[in-house]
Amino acid sequence: MENFTPNEEAHEPQPRQIVLSAEEAAAIQTRFLTQVYGWMTGALAITGGVAMVVGASPELQEMVVGNRLVFWGLLLLELFIVGYLGARLMNMSASQAIGAFAAYSVINGLTLGIIFMVYTADSIASTFFVTAGTFGVMSAYGYFTRTDLSRWGNLLLMALIGVIIATVVNLFLQNSMLYWITSMLGVFIFVGLTAYDTQKIKELAFVGLEDEEVDRKAAVWGALTLYLDFVNLFLYLLRFFGRRK
Repeated sequence: MENFTPNEEAHEPQPRQIVLSAEEAAAIQTRFLTQVYGWMTGALAITGGVAMVVGASPELQEMVVGNRLVFWGLLLLELFIVGYLGARLMNMSASQAIGAFAAYSVINGLTLGIIFMVYTADSIASTFFVTAGTFGVMSAYGYFTRTDLSRWGNLLLMALIGVIIATVVNLFLQNSMLYWITSMLGVFIFVGLTAYDTQKIKELAFVGLEDEEVDRKAAVWGALTLYLDFVNLFLYLLRFFGRRK
């Protein structure tokens, strides 16, 4: 549900070195990113729809959230799916990759249904639009900037690991100051990751130029990466803008 990021460069599709004109390269990247954003938007729609169903159903809430074994089992399953996609993507068919991504979206929706039990629907909706605006701006920056953002990667990853450790520690300490510090850091980290990942995904546009199957799998990988950035950014912003029931 939180802090899942598939930035494992050893397992992701690697771009080829192909000589193209600037216009051809731009057209290929635009087409590829359109595909990426399409898959990402579809996955977010699935997750949001499932979460709303859970939020409106006391029976599902009891089954998913009321049973700790089920809830933690779903979280572990989410981690497994992301890890499996990262490790086995290029050995899977495109339809299998899409199916795994769709399954992840459904499972994540089940676990995210808890937010409708904690926060008001209005504050969830307004936070979603704030997230969408922030994500859009930073993704556009990552796409259009000529600045090389590759040096951000390790810094953001180290910061994310630090936030995860601090969050786990704070489960025992229950320190409100640490909670807000990690929340603010989480927002900045996923704002930065949105730009960084978008620029990195642009280069994947050239992976499947001669293989439609590879092209689709690369698009699914890019969509999953940006999907995770969006969801985590939303969850951290919800800590600031969400109004509890």
